[in-house]
Amino acid sequence: SWFKGDVKALIDEALATGVGPSPSNSLTINGQPGDLYPCSEENTYRLKVNSGRTYLLRVINAVMNEEQFFGIAGHSLTVVGQDAAYIKPITTNYIMITPGQTMDILVTANQPPSYYYIASYSFSDGPGVAFDETTTTAIFQYNGNYSRPSAIPLPVLPVFNDTAAAENYTSRVRGLASRDHPVNVPQTINRHLYITIALNYLPCTEATCINSTRVAASMNNVSFAAKPIDILQAYYRSINGVFDADFPSEPQKYFNFTGNMTSIDVATARGTKVTMLNYGEAVEIVFQGTNLLAEMNHPIHLHGFSFYLVGHGKGNFNNETDPKSYNLIDPPEINTVALPRSGWAAIRFVANNPGVWFIHCHLEKHSSWGMDTVLIVRNGRTRAQSMRPPPATLPSCS
Repeated sequence: SWFKGDVKALIDEALATGVGPSPSNSLTINGQPGDLYPCSEENTYRLKVNSGRTYLLRVINAVMNEEQFFGIAGHSLTVVGQDAAYIKPITTNYIMITPGQTMDILVTANQPPSYYYIASYSFSDGPGVAFDETTTTAIFQYNGNYSRPSAIPLPVLPVFNDTAAAENYTSRVRGLASRDHPVNVPQTINRHLYITIALNYLPCTEATCINSTRVAASMNNVSFAAKPIDILQAYYRSINGVFDADFPSEPQKYFNFTGNMTSIDVATARGTKVTMLNYGEAVEIVFQGTNLLAEMNHPIHLHGFSFYLVGHGKGNFNNETDPKSYNLIDPPEINTVALPRSGWAAIRFVANNPGVWFIHCHLEKHSSWGMDTVLIVRNGRTRAQSMRPPPATLPSCS
């Protein structure tokens, strides 16, 4: 994404006023907005290809606040990897890729030599939520002698708010589950976490606030508050008073999370709370979407681990019936999950990477509002199962 202003200044202003940040001014492919922008037309990115060849595209969504539909006019995409792990090949005309996700895609140059647009625009299913409504393009350009077409075709992508199209794509993703790439999903779980994802309000009495409240976000009704001393340093050096090890393992209040919200209090509270895990524990986290303020898809990312997406569905998670439909045979091994609008997603992993690990929504505005928490994995019994000391060359903060 590309902004006319300084991105840090835009975020600081939004946090000071208590409202959402302005959307980006354009989207880009390899740094260029593309032919639909006069300022970029001469420098539009071109992927030059030879007829009959198959190319591997590594597609990364580096957009700050938008999930993206992406496609190439006239060409099928075969997705073979996601988040650096193989998946069963998916042949499709489009993908839906969230911020922070990566996908490995094969495309064969099997059309008449010409120019074809590569295009991407935002998927946004939150009613009334401002987003970048522009379309970025690049050119899939065949080598050879031919006349440039007077009109370059665009791929046919779902409309920006087509929730069914987004979920139809993500539901097709399965792990490769081959002999060389086995699935090792935990079968017996030691720790269960049930985490609600919500947009909220916090009270605001500062003179800079436009209203008496500021927009916030939370996990289990805790809006993450960063401290001057980071949690990693506080944990490693045993500095007290920086964080509390009491992040709730389930919602503090139960209600119909995906129902009518008119009688539900949208306020939240700030806190710097973490979850402590023992080395080697098998963990299941169920992320539950809520309809507070705006029901929408959320890309949830976990640092330090790849995890198995074993289940997802619409509505409120039922801990008796929904686990019966889990995919424990070939779930994808990923590090970012698209939590469906008004739905839930269940992940599993083994806590075998000691350290301090951030969990957050990968929409930067939601993360800056507090849709974050932290997992701390304690050391195991051996040096190989323990945190490494900081390198001697690590610069000190100033």
